[in-house]
Amino acid sequence: MADRERPEAQDRAAGPTMGRMTAVLVAYAGRHGGTRQIAEVIAAELGEAGLSVDVRDAADVATVGHYGAVVVGSALYYHRWRPEAVRLLERNARALAERPVWLFHSGPCGPGAATHQVSLPANVALLAARIDAERTATFGGRLDPATVRGLIPRLMASGQRAGDFRDWDRIKAWARDVGRRVRTRVAL
Repeated sequence: MADRERPEAQDRAAGPTMGRMTAVLVAYAGRHGGTRQIAEVIAAELGEAGLSVDVRDAADVATVGHYGAVVVGSALYYHRWRPEAVRLLERNARALAERPVWLFHSGPCGPGAATHQVSLPANVALLAARIDAERTATFGGRLDPATVRGLIPRLMASGQRAGDFRDWDRIKAWARDVGRRVRTRVAL
């Protein structure tokens, strides 16, 4: 069950409970669930590292003030981040600059997608520099012919780019590295 569907996750979504600071926010933005699944795996790895983690849709995050560290991920569509992820970074730039932040995006599909690095879109690169975010990770995406909409995405989903190109071992390793860095940089 997704974290946002559990009652206790809904309670945490409103803010810290009983004065407890939640250590890490993992926020995601995407249309078809692939980036959400990546965020959930990252959160699970951070949880295994002993960290308290909230997983939230970027559109539902108003403030990051009570988190000690933040991970923000977006699906890439036509080399752009989802607007809700960009808005989260914009709205919270000052607070994000005061804590460690990691960014990831998913989206390359097709042969070699799992290891293909994609630069941040210009607007997100400026925000990343402003908040002093760590180096961005690129993860392969998922292009499912059954869920795509629109002519161009359907054409893309009918060729070599169709399929699931997420490298779960690489995603988990990245998350474990983030967890180690959070534990050394954030007073919990």
